[in-house]
Amino acid sequence: MTDKMGIACLEELKKAIETGQPKYTERLVLQALEESIRPSRILNEALIPAIHSVGDYYRSDETDIPQILLSARCMRIGLDLLEPQLERWGRHYQGKIILGTVEGDLHDIGKNLVAVMMRSVGFKVLDLGVDVLPEQFIDALQSNPEVNIVCISCLLTPSIVELRTTVQAIRQVKSLSHIKIMVGGGAISEAIAQKMGAVYTGSAIEAADRAKELAREMGEKA
Repeated sequence: MTDKMGIACLEELKKAIETGQPKYTERLVLQALEESIRPSRILNEALIPAIHSVGDYYRSDETDIPQILLSARCMRIGLDLLEPQLERWGRHYQGKIILGTVEGDLHDIGKNLVAVMMRSVGFKVLDLGVDVLPEQFIDALQSNPEVNIVCISCLLTPSIVELRTTVQAIRQVKSLSHIKIMVGGGAISEAIAQKMGAVYTGSAIEAADRAKELAREMGEKA
């Protein structure tokens, strides 16, 4: 297959994700693999640019939550198909993160978007779901000693109390003193996060970029 055809296939895949077409996304990813386009190229030239574009559209009010969710679903489909191939090609993983929505909060849209973005930049993700107790975060961190970053979502203002309790509970465990805690969601601001001693990000894309920075910093200190 010529490089021109490969570029056309990847561009079509990018558009399929941006416009939220899950079945077409699956077909195009499989087609690209069958046509011997490297998995890393599919990821870096189609999937990641697409989700970045969707994030830009959302920030500029050019799209809405249902469209974002469709694009995220497309992204998950693409990543599920690509990850086995990426591992076979020796993809370098950034590390593993744990994420979940704080106790008392059942919202998962933001959390799910963060999970998609984390996977897209090379993190393995352990998703604890919603309404997660502090003890569940701690147990998961202790059971996965390779994890250095935990991401906690909080959309509801009343849940800030539980978020603060969760952050404090993690900080009180000596064996987890090295853990970087990232927080985000509609109820959180930079000021609130700073008071808790946590890292704040305002979007899924920012969360993924910041997690990469933290992973790099911790790797340099190791």
